[in-house]
Amino acid sequence: MTMPATFRAFRIHNDAAGYRSGIETVSLDDLNPGEVVVKTAYSSVNYKDALAGTGKGKILRRFPLVGGIDVAGHVVASTDSAFREGDAVLVTGSGLSETRDGGYSEYARLDARWVIPLPAGLSLREAMILGTAGFTAALGLLRMTENRQTSALGPLAVTGATGGVGSLAVAIFSKAGFDVHAISGKPEHADYLKSLGASEVLGREALATTAPMASARFGGGLDNVGGPMLAALLAQTAPYGNVASCGLAASPELHATVMPFIIRGVSLLGVASAGTARDIRDEVWRRLAGDWKPDNLGAICTREASLEELPPVFEGMLAGGALGRTLVRIQPVS
Repeated sequence: MTMPATFRAFRIHNDAAGYRSGIETVSLDDLNPGEVVVKTAYSSVNYKDALAGTGKGKILRRFPLVGGIDVAGHVVASTDSAFREGDAVLVTGSGLSETRDGGYSEYARLDARWVIPLPAGLSLREAMILGTAGFTAALGLLRMTENRQTSALGPLAVTGATGGVGSLAVAIFSKAGFDVHAISGKPEHADYLKSLGASEVLGREALATTAPMASARFGGGLDNVGGPMLAALLAQTAPYGNVASCGLAASPELHATVMPFIIRGVSLLGVASAGTARDIRDEVWRRLAGDWKPDNLGAICTREASLEELPPVFEGMLAGGALGRTLVRIQPVS
């Protein structure tokens, strides 16, 4: 498969001219070194992408870089014998749009050790509807179940439920056999959340307590928000339940006491999807392509955008207007 000498990429700069991003014409030599070159079919928009693309968060550690922490496509060249031309592959996190050029490019050059062969049971499009958001939700569930989380402990709460991670968490947890209570400040999207598998849709007041301990209402949960809502979730988690923390949409701070931990044995688990070890990555993607694969991925993908449409998508997400997942269509899949 031949590739053009130049191609389009959404690139981010921060120099004497200021912080800026947009579509540029680049060549393979402009990209980071890597063993695997991929013709990109899809990427996605995550909260980190919006922060990086607008400069409203310190995500990139070097400049310039191509944005996009997710990528899926077909191999066009590889110096690693594990990959051949035409193989369908994906990468999420692993330094993309942080220390390495990311997926918002018609071609991507990738570090082979983080390239995942597309699992049987997923299309490239489905893999990017899941992307880092789905991987994060599933990693949280893996950590919880490895720490003895069961449906018998009670419902799993999902905060920030209408966002990408939240929507996918509702769908994945439900598919895995858990009762899911979605917590959202957007009551107009209650039907959407119930269509994904939530048995209850609760307002933010469900996590409004400031008491160090309260009646056990949830078996555990996944928190995308941080701050007081995370503290309240811990205070209302049943004995030996698990709360997985993966986001800070409201606040990076946590003002809580140790009482849920030492009286109820509650566990607070960190979910750091970007740096996940390869063996755990493989297991998470195996589950996402199998028994944890949501039946309603099409409903979770609420928007498709081109590279040109990224700036307003970023602004809308940071303003709290995101619903579900935005898929980025790089070029038609051949």
